[in-house]
Amino acid sequence: MTPTSSHPGPQADPMTAHVDAERSGWYELAELVRSLTPEECVTPGYYRGPDWAIRDLVAHLGTWLAEAQVQFERMHAGTYEVHDVDVDALNARLLAAMAGQPWDVAWVQANAGRTRMLDEWSDLHEASDEVTWWIQKSGGDHYADHLARLREWAAELIERRAPGALPER
Repeated sequence: MTPTSSHPGPQADPMTAHVDAERSGWYELAELVRSLTPEECVTPGYYRGPDWAIRDLVAHLGTWLAEAQVQFERMHAGTYEVHDVDVDALNARLLAAMAGQPWDVAWVQANAGRTRMLDEWSDLHEASDEVTWWIQKSGGDHYADHLARLREWAAELIERRAPGALPER
C-alpha cells in the first residue's frame, strides 16, 4: 500500500472495508439529507405501507446505530452474550421508540448514535463474528440497503420545488 492509498494491502485490518463502507455510506446519506428542507424530510413517501418520511428512515438508522453502540459497549466490558436477534421485533421496538419525534430530534439522535457507535467500535481491538454482524446491521451495509431509495426520493422531492427554489436551512 502506498502512503497516499486508501485501499488496503494484504496486511490491512479486516475491518477496513467496514470502516470505509460506514464512512462513505454515512457521508452520502448526510449529503442527500442536507440537500432537502426540514419540511421535505417529514414528507411521507420514502416508503409506503407504512408511510415513512426521511425522518423515519433517519430514526430507523439512528436507533440501529445506538443499539450497536450498546452491544459494542457490552463486548468491551465483557458482558455481551451471543444471542439470536429477532430483527423484525427489534425493528418494531426501535421504530416505536422514535415514533412522532420531530425531524431535528431524529437527525440529532442519528448523529449521536453514529458518534457513540464509532467510539465504542474503535475501542474493540479484535474483530469477531458478533462485531461484524452488528456493524453490518447498523453501518455501511445497512445504509446501502436504503441509499438507492433515498436517492430516488430526494430527487423527487427536489423536482417538486418551484424552479430556482433552494432549501432554507
